[in-house]
Amino acid sequence: MSRWAWAEVSASAIEHNVRELASVVAPAQMWAVVKADGYGHGSVLAARAALAGGAHGLCVALVQEGVTLRAAGVDAPILVLSEQPSAQTATALAAGLQLTVYTREGVEAIAVAGGVAHPVHLKVDTGMRRVGASVSLALEVAAAIQASPATSLAGVFTHLAVADEPANPFTTLQLDRFDEALAVLRTAGYHPPLVHAANSSGALAHPRARYGMVRAGIAIYGISPGAGVDHLCRSLQPALSLKARVSYVKRVAAGESISYGLRHTFLRDSTVATLPIGYADGVPRRLHSVEGTVLLGGRHRPIVGVVTMDQLMLDCGDDAVAVGDEAVLIGTQGAHTITAADWAARLDTIAYEIVCGLSTRIERRPV
Repeated sequence: MSRWAWAEVSASAIEHNVRELASVVAPAQMWAVVKADGYGHGSVLAARAALAGGAHGLCVALVQEGVTLRAAGVDAPILVLSEQPSAQTATALAAGLQLTVYTREGVEAIAVAGGVAHPVHLKVDTGMRRVGASVSLALEVAAAIQASPATSLAGVFTHLAVADEPANPFTTLQLDRFDEALAVLRTAGYHPPLVHAANSSGALAHPRARYGMVRAGIAIYGISPGAGVDHLCRSLQPALSLKARVSYVKRVAAGESISYGLRHTFLRDSTVATLPIGYADGVPRRLHSVEGTVLLGGRHRPIVGVVTMDQLMLDCGDDAVAVGDEAVLIGTQGAHTITAADWAARLDTIAYEIVCGLSTRIERRPV
């Protein structure tokens, strides 16, 4: 049964974007980040498209995300990007997931779960201050990895905090700290096969950060990581469109108000179209209050009244609208386009949050 609200996801766009990024970062390996259900696009579709585009491996945030990919038949290398609860370690090993470690306890958990020379990546915190071993403790954790028959050092990495701001000197400071940590490790005899630091912004804007591998996330979906690198994303193709069909049409008289709180009052008689999509689907409730629009009939139609849980309303003036007409919330219709970044700019957030916020009630249809 098909609902009248859905997302269309282009595997060919993801494949194209991965190929474009891989050409930029070569000879570094390109690994595609498909966590958070492929940033809202569908992780299995995104993973398969990325691998078709030349990705060497995949990255996820959770063990379960990796298990889902394995269950779908994805057999490429998969890296879990942070330490996970020790109760999940055996599951991760059984699924052949490469694991991130940055504590002795993380190494020990792999031993307890029965790991044998299991590939791990040592994460070093160079300034993000989220997770990772400090530069001073990285050697200690590397020693624990080597001393344990359960683990094998497959990589060393860090994460950049402001790579989407190319002029910000903090990225250079982070890379200096990372190089310092790498030098200490190499002097002690540790030579990891993979070294990586670059996210999408790092891969695009900071050649020094590419090392032997990059981890590209938002860019593989055709979305710029931020305004500071927009100019480097012009060849990328947005992979997702969000659409709905008109479920009801009515005339509303001047002076009447609409939706919860009656926050919008019509200044003239208008035709109002209702779409069966709302904040439970990922359309922010306050999109109406920041002049959000939807494309219908090839024109921008203002959202009127607060977005409700399952529905929203559009002011179509005196134009003819019919039940079943297709509306585009994110994507292109006629000569006009609305992007996830457009929503983000209005809502003072980032495009990542917009696409990751699309709920499981929205069917992802491959196109």
